[in-house]
Amino acid sequence: MIGQGYVGLPVAVRAAEAGYSVVGFDVDESRVKRLAAGQSFVEDVPSEALQPLLDSGAYQASADPASLDGFDVAVITVPTPLREGNPDLSYIEAAAAALARYLRPGATVVLESTTYPGTTEELVGPILEDGSGLVPGDDFSLGYSPERIDPGNTVWTFTTTPKVVSGIDARSLAAVQAFYDTLVERTVPVRSTRVAELTKLLENTFRHVNVALVNELAMFASDLGIDVWEAIDAASTKPFGFMRFTPGPGVGGHCLPIDPSYLSWRVKRALGQSFRFVELANDVNDHMPDYVVQRVTVALNRRKLAVNGSRLLLLGLAYKRNTGDARESPAVVVAERLAALGAEVRAADPHVVEGRVSERVRRVECTAEEVAAADLVIVLTDHDDFDYELVAGEAVGVLDTRHRAVGERVEYL
Repeated sequence: MIGQGYVGLPVAVRAAEAGYSVVGFDVDESRVKRLAAGQSFVEDVPSEALQPLLDSGAYQASADPASLDGFDVAVITVPTPLREGNPDLSYIEAAAAALARYLRPGATVVLESTTYPGTTEELVGPILEDGSGLVPGDDFSLGYSPERIDPGNTVWTFTTTPKVVSGIDARSLAAVQAFYDTLVERTVPVRSTRVAELTKLLENTFRHVNVALVNELAMFASDLGIDVWEAIDAASTKPFGFMRFTPGPGVGGHCLPIDPSYLSWRVKRALGQSFRFVELANDVNDHMPDYVVQRVTVALNRRKLAVNGSRLLLLGLAYKRNTGDARESPAVVVAERLAALGAEVRAADPHVVEGRVSERVRRVECTAEEVAAADLVIVLTDHDDFDYELVAGEAVGVLDTRHRAVGERVEYL
């Protein structure tokens, strides 16, 4: 397993549980040391599940490329960030180059990292071939299977979520499907790696666009004096033709802020056309933290207070409830912008580790004293750990972007 993050670690642990001898490779030596000591940083993989696998030798964490030697199946789950709006595939390139040195006839390589259609065939295949002298399809199997990890979801886990699988040819597809059939309850084969790559981007673009729709609707509804949350609740009673999405302070994680842009970039580069839905959704969702800061300003102004000098308590720094994942989190953006405006910003999040936000943001616990002392409490991530009755009862004022607190002094996005 190349990459031991929020995707790679759950897959590695599941493979070890299924009977494979697994090497979890990562270039982050501090992460590898933690994993080797039985300390998981991913909520979906408790440390108590990791330790027995380490003790039995079914799983080992390593930062040594030599540990890749002898693999039968390799799965690439490395980051694919954006750099100045363009896809950065350097991590995929490095992973493929490392694997090529140890690639043997009959082995299988699977890419799971989210990327644009064509990456498996046009980028990964040639790197593996150049570095090994082996031909994809003829000498080894090569495929793509998009990750569908949903951190914190206890119903749809890696095992229970259907897994899309693909290969560059029929033999590769058979090898990839045979591997994942041992890990998950159901596999969904598609005819090409490009279809599988597009499937992942379609899933996340669908969410991205619909979140942008309700985010923009929330802004307009607020100006019109309409409760958008009640409207969403009412629309959700329709048993067909409607899917519930709710507004929030923006989008975060690796998927929504990044993945649709891969598709937009590919369309622009290959066809010379703009993917207008993606560009519009990006514009709306990227500016939601600014809108939250604006609403904070308005809420304080009603009490003749300025942002500069006000004591603000932010609840939640993660991008998603009940997880510690703060990658691309809009809550972090809100925290840093309020601090830059001169506010005394305090943030409570029992899941997110230190070092994720500016030093100007003080980390605290959500206590009655902290809530009562704040000029405004802003709910940014709706962790179940927070006592929302306490927040509504003790706070002078609350701006709830997730619609969790209920009270006379609570206003919603």
